[in-house]
Amino acid sequence: MMLSRQLTRTMPHSRLILRRLSAKAAVKSDLSQKALGSKKTLRDVNQCVLNAKYAVRGPIPLRAEELRHKLVEEPGSLPFNKIINANIGNPQQLDQKPLTFYRQVLSLLQNPALIESLPTGELHKLFKPDAVERAKKMLKQVGGSVGAYSASQGVAGFRQSVAEFIEERDGEPASANDIFLTAGASSAVSAILSMFCTGSENGALIPIPQYPLYTATLALNDAHALPYYLDEASGWSMDTEQVEQVVKDAIRKGVRPTCLVVINPGNPTGAILSPEAIEKILTVAAKYSLVVIADEVYQENGFDDADFVSMKKVLRVLQKTEPGKYDNVQLASLHSTSKGVSGECGQRGGYMELVGFSEEVKQVFLKLASISLCPVVTGQALVDLMVRPPKKGDASYELDRQERNAIHNSLHQKSTLLYETFQSLEGVSCQKPQGAMYLFPKLDLSRKAIRKAESLGMAPDEYYCKELLEATGICTVPGSGFRQVPGTYHLRTTFLAPGTEWVDSWKKFHQKFVDEHRD
Repeated sequence: MMLSRQLTRTMPHSRLILRRLSAKAAVKSDLSQKALGSKKTLRDVNQCVLNAKYAVRGPIPLRAEELRHKLVEEPGSLPFNKIINANIGNPQQLDQKPLTFYRQVLSLLQNPALIESLPTGELHKLFKPDAVERAKKMLKQVGGSVGAYSASQGVAGFRQSVAEFIEERDGEPASANDIFLTAGASSAVSAILSMFCTGSENGALIPIPQYPLYTATLALNDAHALPYYLDEASGWSMDTEQVEQVVKDAIRKGVRPTCLVVINPGNPTGAILSPEAIEKILTVAAKYSLVVIADEVYQENGFDDADFVSMKKVLRVLQKTEPGKYDNVQLASLHSTSKGVSGECGQRGGYMELVGFSEEVKQVFLKLASISLCPVVTGQALVDLMVRPPKKGDASYELDRQERNAIHNSLHQKSTLLYETFQSLEGVSCQKPQGAMYLFPKLDLSRKAIRKAESLGMAPDEYYCKELLEATGICTVPGSGFRQVPGTYHLRTTFLAPGTEWVDSWKKFHQKFVDEHRD
């Protein structure tokens, strides 16, 4: 009888539980049916991906592509006949010719049967003898084919070439074990920030203006970009007292700075740091245990008397002169085949040298590299060719030297022309570039121009760049995409495009823009 009462009391409760479970199951089933029957929307996308922005290929370049297609489909429909892609450092898109030695060796690496099938005399009519010998050696180093995976850290022989290049450049020892070959410098940046900047509790110090790769990668990792401002008035110099204050402010707010990004020569500024400035940077890094990311991909692009000095060289001197003080500095130095006189952007070759990192940490870098299996092997081969060009006495030496000098001199001449043009324009000021392949002129926009931009929901410098594109076909990037001192307006342009017609077109546009937007 008692058991019967207990069952009677518990059954309503049991039925309630069953009803709730049934309701939950029905909701879950309904959600599952909806998920199965509907497309993903922006609400389903990782918010970190949505937060990432990359102005170099942002709205203005996208509009440029639309106009390019229109020119093809409707010739003569626009006030210009071609798009000038001054938005990105892509030399071969703008008629820079590839170095002959590079392409001869690559041709043989891609088609090694030529080496075996052609008689020596006929082979040497098509390819210089040193290019043939270099290709043979490199084929042995890659195991016979560039179509096979390499070691994840990169081909050992190519890494040794990089180490020897660094030793010769800096006069300091380098080890192939510290070299990681990468798919351009961008993948190295991604690896470093993925290692040390993950989550909202930490962040990296980045220069402003900066290359948007850094803010985009930090956004993907949900980490903080900690900006420090370069001083435009003094040639985009770096104030290390300000850098240290940024570190202190971040720590006070509960954010741990882990990395310090230095772009030298500067992108987008074109400035080159002195050894004294680098020493101050390394002092801050040592004091706060910051991993220094030395983005040195423009190290071959120096003009006039502006000499590039690597961060590693300065670090090694400091470690010798002040023993113990800089022993904790960890440095990741980056280089790429995309810039310099190589201009092989699409081949995706680069390297990263890790200095001061423990073997355990380097093994984690190797694990990250292993996830992608290996960098493109032909890109790795180009790194080897970049750091070991033909030497005096080699069959390819004279032509290679002539081609390199011609590219470098052309870049210098075009940078000077564009700089002088900007200096002559009303309401424009510009720092003379010491290196890289960009200018970052400042625009003194009228209140009328600013109000017009705001009415269109655009940043004022974005509005200027859009009007420039629509009128001339010249594609640039607004300074707001690189960040800048609040209340100032800039744009970034390369000086890679051939000829002077586009520069004259810009001058005419600018004067018309100024006249139409006078207060």
